[in-house]
Parts: sequence; C-alpha cells; structure tokens
Amino acid sequence: MTSTEAQTADQNPASTTGAVNTRHTFCRVCHASCPMEVDVVDNRVVAVRGVMDDPLFEGYTCIKGRAIPDQMADPDRLRTSLRRRPDGTFEQTSSDAALDEIGAELRRIIDTYGPRAVASYTGTGGYQNSVAVPAARAFHQGIDSVSFYTSVTIDQPAKGLAGFRLGGWEAGYNSFTDSDVHMAIGYNSPVSSYAPIGGLQGTNPFVVMRQRKAEGMKLVVIDPRRTELAGFADIHLQIRPGQDPVLLAGMIRIVLEEGLQDHEFCERWMSQMAELAAAVEPFTLDVVAQRCQLDADDVLAAARMFAAGQRGTAGTGTGPNMAAHSSLTEHLVVVLNTILGRVNREGDLLENGLLLYPEMPHRAQAVAPRPPAQGPPTRIRNLRGYRGEMPAATLCEEILTPGDGRIRALIVSGGNPAVAFPNQQLTLDALQDLELLVVIDYRMTATAEFAHYVIAPTVPLERADVPHLMDRWFRAPYTNYTEAVVERDGDVLNEWEVFWELAARLGSTLPFPGGSPDMTIRPDTDEIIDRSYFGSRMPLDEVRANPRTVHMDKKLKVQPADEGANAKFTPAPDDFVAELAHVFDEGPDGFGGTDVASYPFRLVSRRLKHVLNSTGPELPSLARKGITNPAYMHPADVDEMGCVAGDLVEITSPQASIWGVVQPSDDVKRGVISMAHSWGGSSVSDEEVRKIGSPTSRLVSEHAAHDPVTGMIVSSAIPVSVAKVEEPE
Repeated sequence: MTSTEAQTADQNPASTTGAVNTRHTFCRVCHASCPMEVDVVDNRVVAVRGVMDDPLFEGYTCIKGRAIPDQMADPDRLRTSLRRRPDGTFEQTSSDAALDEIGAELRRIIDTYGPRAVASYTGTGGYQNSVAVPAARAFHQGIDSVSFYTSVTIDQPAKGLAGFRLGGWEAGYNSFTDSDVHMAIGYNSPVSSYAPIGGLQGTNPFVVMRQRKAEGMKLVVIDPRRTELAGFADIHLQIRPGQDPVLLAGMIRIVLEEGLQDHEFCERWMSQMAELAAAVEPFTLDVVAQRCQLDADDVLAAARMFAAGQRGTAGTGTGPNMAAHSSLTEHLVVVLNTILGRVNREGDLLENGLLLYPEMPHRAQAVAPRPPAQGPPTRIRNLRGYRGEMPAATLCEEILTPGDGRIRALIVSGGNPAVAFPNQQLTLDALQDLELLVVIDYRMTATAEFAHYVIAPTVPLERADVPHLMDRWFRAPYTNYTEAVVERDGDVLNEWEVFWELAARLGSTLPFPGGSPDMTIRPDTDEIIDRSYFGSRMPLDEVRANPRTVHMDKKLKVQPADEGANAKFTPAPDDFVAELAHVFDEGPDGFGGTDVASYPFRLVSRRLKHVLNSTGPELPSLARKGITNPAYMHPADVDEMGCVAGDLVEITSPQASIWGVVQPSDDVKRGVISMAHSWGGSSVSDEEVRKIGSPTSRLVSEHAAHDPVTGMIVSSAIPVSVAKVEEPE
C-alpha cells in the first residue's frame, strides 16, 4: 500500500466552496492543549481563536497558538520527504521510496550490529502528538532495542526518580486549585504554559492566579529572575543561581527546629526523622542567607508562610531541574511537602480525573522506596535506564564509543539535538558519525542538515489527537478530542505511520498496550490512539463524544489505607546525606569540582513567550517578537562592561564560548545572565547570532558537571565570564 493510498481517517475535508468552515480543535504547539476554533477556507486555516465557552480555558490562547495559520501556510514547510545526495545536498523523494531505503538500512544495521544499534529520540515536539511517543516505544519493543530516548531525560529526569529514593504517597500531593499556599521554585507557567503537578498550569494561568490570590492563597516564588509569576508573589526570594538545595535544606531545618511539621503524619508515615534533622543542621539561617544572597528575615518568613497553610505544595521547574544537584533539589522539595503532610487524605477528591489512563488505586498510604534506576545498563558512566527509557545524557557517547551495543542508526522525531543537547561539539560529532540518521520534522532544522533522510510529517491540524499529557495536569477531570481539521498538505505522514511502515518492512510489530495493529494494512490514527491508551479509565469512544467537557462526577476519591499498611518514607538515605554534606562543603562557588574563580557570572536558562525551544522564529508573526535569544543582564552589569542594548558579548564557561546580544533587564539579579536554550544553528561560531541566536548548550559538557543519580548534564546555573565583543565599525 502506498502512502497516497493509505490516506487515513485523519483526512477530513474542510470547505472547498470558498465559504468559511469553523471547526473545533485544540492547540498542539506546547503541552497546554488550549481549545481553539479554527476558520478554514478551501482547506486553508485563515484564523484561530480561543473557545470562550470552554469550561476550563475560558477562551485562553497564547501567541504561539495564534500563529498556527503561519505554520500551515509556511512556504518553507516540508511537504515531501528528502534524501541526502552524495555531495551533501538534498533531493525530494516519495515517502514510500524513502521508507523502503531506510527499512533496508535498518535491516543491514540490525543484522550487522544487533537491534540495540538502532535508536530513536523523541523531542518536545513529538510530545505534542498523542501517539508519537507510544509508537516509538512500541517500535523499539518490536525490534527488541532498548535504545529509546526522549527529551524528558535532558532537563527533568529528577522528577520521575525523586519518589523512588524517598518513597511516595499513593493518593498524591495537594493540588494548586485548593491550596492555601504554594511555593514555585524556578518555573514560570504564565510563559512556559507548563508546571509541575500541584502547580499553576497553563490553562488560563493569569486568570486562575488572580482568582486564587483573591481567595487568599499565599504564594512564595524562588527564582533569580522577577518573572511574570513572581509578580504575583507575597514573597519573592531572588536566589543566587544554583543554591536551591541550600535554601530548601535551610527551610526544612526551620520547620523541624520550630516544630512546624505535621507531627501525627510524620509519626505514622516517616522514618529517619532524626537523620534528616542531622543532615540539615549545618544549614543555619545565616549560612542560607549568605550562600543564597537573600535577607535572612525573608527566608524565615517564606518558610513560616509555607508551613502555615493547611494545604499546599512546593514544586520545581526546569530552572533547578537543569542545574547542579537537581536530584538532591527535587528530593528536598518532596521531603518538605511530605513532612508538612501536604498529601491527599482519605475521603479527599482528587483534582484530576486521569481519564486517559488505566484505573489505579489511590489509597491514603505510603509507597515503599526503591532503587531509582533499574533499567538496562548503559555503556557510559555506570548509568542505567529508568521509567522505560535510556538517559539522553549518554546518547552521543553511545554513538561515538566503539564496542558491542554502539548506536549506528538514529531516528529523531520532533526534536533538534544539534542545538538542544548539552556539549554541542560532541553532539555534532555524534550526528555525523551515524551510519543512518533519519529526522522527522516539518522544517529543515540544524539537526536535519546532517540527516540522510528527512521525513515530512503532518502538522497538528492535519491529524486526530487527544490531550494525553495534560490529562494528568488539568485542574479538573476534563476531556477533549479533535479530528483532523484540514486535509494533509503534501506527501506527509503522522509520526506513528513512519514507525508502522518501518516495522512492517522489518517484519516486526508495534506492541502497544492494546496490542499490535495489523501489519499488512495500515490502520487509521483513531485505532492507534485506542491501542496507545488501551484500558483508559474513560473509554475512548466516550472521550470522543465529550469534547471540551468537565466531568465532576468522575473525580477520584481517596480510599483508606490498607489494613496493616506499613511502608514509610525514607527522607535521609545515605547517598542523600552524603550529597547534601558535599553541597555544604563546596561553598557558594562550587561547580562539579571546577575552579570557578575566573567565572563570576551564572548563566540560567529561561523560556521566551513566543517560542517553544527551537520552534517559532521561522514564522513571520513570531519572528516580529524576536529572532535571537538575548543575553538578559542587570543594567548595572551592562553599564560596568561599557555595553548598551544590542551590543555583543562573549560568554565563556570552562567548556567553551558563545556570543550573546545584550538586553538590559532589571528583572534579572546582578551577576546573572538569563538566556533561552535551543537556539542557534549547526555552526560552532556565532557570526549570525543576531539572526538565529546561539546555543547555550555549547557551554556545558558531560565532564564539567552531571547529576550523580540521573546522569543529566548540568545546563543551567553554570559559571561563566562575560566580555564585550569589539565589533568593527
């Protein structure tokens, strides 16, 4: 069956009469999944807007979503697959021809090196497609390859592992919606539209925050920038970058010293309380204030404010998650929440319905701790896989390191490793070392420049979907579903179709949770959705029948603990205590054992409202908001260097240098540079920085600093020096 013959149920013709046909869908530019009304004329998207009567979003959309018509009409969008010629240029080819050749190469590589030599990486863009990750995972299971990687392990692997060392609470922690107090550590959901579970999500965040503040909720924000979220804070602790574990240890010490913990809960469910108190004892108020560059009274007030609420949570974003000691930081956050008893109790109704996933018990009891990473071993730094995937921090080295298990083929879906992966030079070397690189992307990214084949995918409005990620984060049990809004434009494939076609050519299967589809006749997307979310708490047919609907009757109720439940949290395991002691000993300038005396600034990552990582500046409406990732600095620091806005500065770490375009901002703490990541191109020089930005990933490496638990390469709060670039007049 050819790609043309296999046009699936994703293809829903819109108006072909010149009349406006308004369709309902939801945005898939980022994770938030905002509902949209889309005006279509002759299969062209001419306008998008929020859905005013949506019960959760109430008409909210962001600037990225409103640029969807630009994305659909982009003349540079890939509408057919590309094959690399021997001279490095590309020629158009049909998807069928490309897949035939790719399938033959994969067979050769598997027969020569074994299935582990075939890897895939799904980036953030792939997560905006409900079946992209399940299809990639199933492909690997079908060919028996463990080499499955995603962007989750680049910037936040600690989140998934914190509950392993400490233990968990089966019914989960308090939600933002009914909290008396919230502590936001290094996230800014009004811009990123994404927050940790229990935090402010991107579902109409400004309105929701104003409502919660009017209801009396207290807000503590910990961030070296005065972010949009910090503008709502009762207390903003403008911390020195990289000192989050120091501050959190100090807050735990205050809670224990003043007896603010939930004594009954701790007695029943916590062990190692004495060991925890001993571990945080050195982090006195004076030490914390000095190390974090904060006023001691503000630290004390913030700790007491957070402890005073009956319900509430603290949560982290990618800021501290990408910094040094990210696993330690996440552990301390969960410890703080736990000793304060900020868990859902028997009889509580959970905020979220978890409707797309199988029914699970939600009892008011602890889950025993267990080793954090017990997946397949990597060949790099004695790391192991976890939560069903391998750590992205090792991918490039797995490509470049000779021996059994070396990766020789890589399929990249919705990602751009050339600018996103830490240690850019290592990444470029790895991409060029591959015997086969396949990139699935709607545009020629820096990574696609190195590909042997580029497969043109559907864009969101050309495919059916469910909001699979936000199903776990919505602030109510909420369902949505979209059919395709327009017909496919060109010889393009849904990501799952690529993996189905390759599996079929390899004589393999796609073992989804609901079983493998027929591998002789390509199914439609709805079948793949059904197989991906098999056994969902709400049947998928019911989900499809209830778009943009809140189901208050589907709220989960916390059940009592089992008789004899005796698992306990372990807040002070030996490796935690040792790492916390190391943090104390390394002082304020410690960074992976590197002498940082010559690097007085700290560079922190940030989000920009008009882009998602490397996606956005290629569209005219978003390009008007900026085509580079400015180096935001405090005006006093800018003045001291003799710079003005628009000047170039060279930013140097112990690893490498990049150029940045100066942008004074009094929202940034002195001594801090704030830059968005995943910018720039495939060049390791920055002459075009004003046009395309520069990749902060060049400044870090696996050798400079990595997390001891997850192996994640430290990519934020890194030491740098800054010098003005003298440009010729």
